[in-house]
Amino acid sequence: MAQTKIKIPSLVDYESGYGAYSPPVPFNVDYLVVAGGGSGGSNSAGGAGAGGLRTSYGSTSGGGASAETSLSLAVATNYTVTVGAGAAAVSYNNDGLQGSDSTFSTITSVGGGGGVRFDTDDADGGSGGGGKPDNVGSGTSGQGYDGGLRSTDGATYTTGGGGGGATAAGSNATSSSGGAGGAGLSVSITGTSTAYAGGGGGAGDTRGSRAGGSGGTGGGGNGGYNGGSGLSAGVSNTGGGGGGNGYSSGSSAAGGSGVVIIRYPNTHTVAIGSGLTGSTATNGSDKVTTFTAGTGNISFSE
Repeated sequence: MAQTKIKIPSLVDYESGYGAYSPPVPFNVDYLVVAGGGSGGSNSAGGAGAGGLRTSYGSTSGGGASAETSLSLAVATNYTVTVGAGAAAVSYNNDGLQGSDSTFSTITSVGGGGGVRFDTDDADGGSGGGGKPDNVGSGTSGQGYDGGLRSTDGATYTTGGGGGGATAAGSNATSSSGGAGGAGLSVSITGTSTAYAGGGGGAGDTRGSRAGGSGGTGGGGNGGYNGGSGLSAGVSNTGGGGGGNGYSSGSSAAGGSGVVIIRYPNTHTVAIGSGLTGSTATNGSDKVTTFTAGTGNISFSE
């Protein structure tokens, strides 16, 4: 009985077209990476800086920079995603805390600087926290702006400077109110224009009917009077800075958590690893995945 011969493809066969192998083609992924916002300080304190913002989508990124370059990624490869937490509120007579960094693959955004109380050093971050009369917290280049200066009216009434935002510095405090938080940046990566990374408002002072500063668009919290009246936290998943609290008593406000959003061709599917909270929607010829908490790995398939 004649034996049937089976041909085993060789490297030469592949190169000549027999069962030709095509390596995966890299594909572009756009991103928005916003870090956690800082928390405001308490005791004539500044508002907190917003989390740093980096994006490749649209024309503008944080800190007045041009939009960054999309990432060229591959299937069947792990990429790390971390959503930075907002900084926790602090008790009376303490400086605010810095928010946590957010990451996607090689992109890292720096947590927002905390707002500082009336007599301490300034807090740098993705955007800077509201600072002292002679110095402010600095933002990170390409991510956010500086905080605003504190004001002293006759060494009696003290109001806090606003925290920096993604598109503007925090306003300096005045003799009538705390400084407003710097404005955030509107990004349409999800298909809807949404503002992120607004700075927190600086503290007011009830002794002279000085109002707290308003939070910046993009999730910044409002500054408060003594005891926390009018005070508000940064909005979750915007990276907004928390408001600063005024003279006498009360805690500050927490920063808003960050967010990581990616946009990629709808011919690909993302697998979200344990430890991450995320969801995916389709927008035209693309998919958009939004991560709202946690840290872990993701990978793509075709």
